[in-house]
Amino acid sequence: MAWVLKMDEVIESGLVHDFDASLSGIGQELGAGAYSMSDVLALPIFKQEDSSLPPENEPKHPPFQYVMCAATSPAVKLHDETLTYLNQGQSYEIRMLDNRKAGDIPEINGKLVKSIIRVVFHDRRLQYTEHQQLEGWKWNRPGDRLLDLDIPMSVGVIDIKTNPSQLNAVEFLWDPTKCTSAFIQVHCISTEFTPRKHGGEKGVPFRIQVDTFKQTENGEYTDHLHSASCQIKVFKPKGADRKQKTDREKMEKRTAHEKEKYQPSYDTTILTECSPWPDTPTTFVNNSPTPAPTFTSAQHSTYSVPDSNSSSPNHQGDGTSQGSGDQLHPSATIQETQQWLLKHRFSTYTRLFSNFSGADLLKLTREDLVQICGPADGIRLYNALKSRSVRPRLTIYVCQEPSRSIQLERQDTGNGDNSNGAIYVYHAIYLEEMAASEVTRKLALAFNIPLHQINQVYRQGPTGIHILVSDQMVQNFQDESCFLFTTIKAENEGFHIILK
Repeated sequence: MAWVLKMDEVIESGLVHDFDASLSGIGQELGAGAYSMSDVLALPIFKQEDSSLPPENEPKHPPFQYVMCAATSPAVKLHDETLTYLNQGQSYEIRMLDNRKAGDIPEINGKLVKSIIRVVFHDRRLQYTEHQQLEGWKWNRPGDRLLDLDIPMSVGVIDIKTNPSQLNAVEFLWDPTKCTSAFIQVHCISTEFTPRKHGGEKGVPFRIQVDTFKQTENGEYTDHLHSASCQIKVFKPKGADRKQKTDREKMEKRTAHEKEKYQPSYDTTILTECSPWPDTPTTFVNNSPTPAPTFTSAQHSTYSVPDSNSSSPNHQGDGTSQGSGDQLHPSATIQETQQWLLKHRFSTYTRLFSNFSGADLLKLTREDLVQICGPADGIRLYNALKSRSVRPRLTIYVCQEPSRSIQLERQDTGNGDNSNGAIYVYHAIYLEEMAASEVTRKLALAFNIPLHQINQVYRQGPTGIHILVSDQMVQNFQDESCFLFTTIKAENEGFHIILK
């Protein structure tokens, strides 16, 4: 007992002679020399250790726990870190659990915390060259991210943010008192960072790390609370399942004595505590006064579904096919490339292509653009880069009557049919739709006529009659037909156009 140990200390220290005097003093205070054992033990020399204090070797109780719903490998030896196999692009749940005891970190009660999930290298050698490794991966797979959050599958995550310059990290806010699950997708595979030699190279391991922060007085989430990580390897789709099966079959072939040296396979992977990632969390906040890339909310992130205005493949309002001046040239600078994207209604992707020159963008294949921008905008961007304008369904040539036409004086007035020395200048009208409204709109654009002032378009028929131009009439126009047109004032405001 503790008091016996204290007594031994007293005897060894030479204070045993003072012991009787101490007892006598207690007896006098209690009256008639009566004292109890509890009174004796209350002496400073007999004071017991506070049993409420945890022993020094008791592990620290972490405030949070993160559990990834993926089985660990059975081919890991005892006392080694667990290893988990993941499939490329597959969604895996990470459960964010509040593990606090009563009274722990009371300042976050009723408040949100911020967590940053990263996929990083496990090998120290690759950690030193992480920037170069990720830049090389980014160059080979433009527009892709190493780590994504499956937003529709996730539960309880708020204010999700991604950063175009941090392809291996996502961040979000969450309430520790509520059920929270973040579904992650890892898009890089372990063999992408292995030097190619003869095939069948062993892939490098990664780590999934979660760093959690609380809010400071100035409103920023920079006060570190907890960090944990686990070791993973990423395979091509279905590859992780095959690897797990192979490891299981190997273990079944081992003897019972050999199996004792290995860990069992668990259905889930518990992330173990670790040091916080050295990147400061200020990298992830959105209040930087500089124009450098910052995190943007998921509703406006690079990989969100673009709004209907930005992705709608409506035709340009110029009435003509795309000219050579609209082409993106390989010599275009980054700034000129950004302007070209804005001009052609690809503003949603300006942040994604913020470091692309004209040559960089033109190197992307159709498949690359479809993968980056999705099928609709990917094909539209590819056609715009290759100057593939919509082939018109019908072409007609239109000229105003001499009274309002543009006249060019010939230097040689003795040329044949045009005795007045002038020629008629025709405009090519390209119709993508075989409709009367399309004819009206393109005429207004070609001749700078306010569209709202054109009441009707007629075609002059036999004996000078005026026939209303309908959709059916346009569908029966011959390709490359020529028309003269004149205008007559309408009874109300505006005028009619007569095609001859």
